[in-house]
Amino acid sequence: MAEDRVAARAWVGTSGWVYDSWRGVVYPPEVPDAKRLEFYAQHLFDTVELNASYYRWPPDASFRSWRRRLPPWFALTVKAPRALTHAKWLFEPERWITRMGQSLGLLEDRLGVVLVQLPPGMARDDARLDWFLRSAPRSWRVAVEFRHPSWHVEEVFGLLERHGAAYVVMSGAGLPCILRATAGFVYARLHGPDQHHLYGGSYDEPSMAWWAERTREWLAQGRDVYAYFNNDGDGHAVRNARSLRRHLGL
Repeated sequence: MAEDRVAARAWVGTSGWVYDSWRGVVYPPEVPDAKRLEFYAQHLFDTVELNASYYRWPPDASFRSWRRRLPPWFALTVKAPRALTHAKWLFEPERWITRMGQSLGLLEDRLGVVLVQLPPGMARDDARLDWFLRSAPRSWRVAVEFRHPSWHVEEVFGLLERHGAAYVVMSGAGLPCILRATAGFVYARLHGPDQHHLYGGSYDEPSMAWWAERTREWLAQGRDVYAYFNNDGDGHAVRNARSLRRHLGL
């Protein structure tokens, strides 16, 4: 997406929208599974992470369907497939970039960010990351989540800045929370406050007030902010996203 917005904007949502534990908690019992995305877009949030694309890249028909079903104000962020990130560790990315580009283009203005999560076993490799970012279309907003500690250094932050790619700010058990902005937008993934288990627990109100203050700081710098909650159990992600939006006055 082009970096041409006049005013910075905060997008707050969840990592995924289909969870069994949300039935009757987030979604009314009468909402069928096939209508959950429409309910989410109309009654919950204006953005969501598509995580199914990580496990298996969807057919183009799915992207056409999402483009048709989502309202104009909605941003669908898409996670890169594990075949690219975890199987090949970004090696020779051209084939996947071509395939992804064909599908993502079908979303048109509904495309939010392209999320690239690297595996915990992938240590720092500047040349490989640089080649991937050089090969990715300039029209993509790319955010990279690093799980190996060797990546969290100034040289890597500088590499991301040169390509206009965002460093993913993380919150979660065993993950460093580094508040670093490397692009015209900031991307935050909140995996839950439980210090022993990823995706566990619910953030309290003081935590949400703290994240709202950080978000306002980034917005004041003219950066859009994308924040996604990944603590999906028992609907915690939805409650936390609503809380953050409330603190931001959205």
